[in-house]
Amino acid sequence: MSFPFPVPDKNDPRWTARGGVFVRRSEGTHRWLAGDTYTIKVTVDDTNGSLGLIEATVPPGAGPVAHSHGNEDEAFYVLSGHLEFLNGDELEVAEAGDFVFIPRGTRHRFKNVGDTDARMLVIFTPGGHEKFFVDNGDEPQPGEQPPQWGPERYARLVDELLEQNVTILPE
Repeated sequence: MSFPFPVPDKNDPRWTARGGVFVRRSEGTHRWLAGDTYTIKVTVDDTNGSLGLIEATVPPGAGPVAHSHGNEDEAFYVLSGHLEFLNGDELEVAEAGDFVFIPRGTRHRFKNVGDTDARMLVIFTPGGHEKFFVDNGDEPQPGEQPPQWGPERYARLVDELLEQNVTILPE
C-alpha cells in the first residue's frame, strides 16, 4: 500500500521501538478498601506519570464515603452492575457501558445500588492516587468478604489522606 505522504524508512527506530504496558486479566495488585475489592492494574510508574488504572468490584450496598481529590481527575467506566454516583450534590445511576468523569476538586462517591457485584474501571489522571490503594488496603483473604470501613478506619488514614490531597466530604 502506498500513501500520498512520506513514510519513514524501515531503519527508523519508530518501527521497532517498544513502550507501553500490557497487563493480563489476572495480573495486578489486589487490595480490599472500604468493603470493595480493587485490582491495581497500571500505576504512575508504568505510565511515566500519565495515569493509574484500577479494576473495582463493588458488592451490593458498598462504596467509599464521599470525598474530593485535589491532585487528580477520576474517571469510571462501568463494566457490570448498577452504581449510583454522587457528583457534587447530584445523583446519577450508571450501568454497564456508562462512563463518568469527575474533575479534581469535585465531591463524589459511588455506591452499588444493585443486587449483584458491580465492576468498573477507575482511571486517575495524572496517575499516583492508586498508590493509596496499595499502601492502605488490606490483602484479600480467601473465602472472606472485604470489611466495610467505619469512621475509625478513616481516622487512621488522616495523614495519608492529607498527603494525597483527599478531603472527606460525607453525606
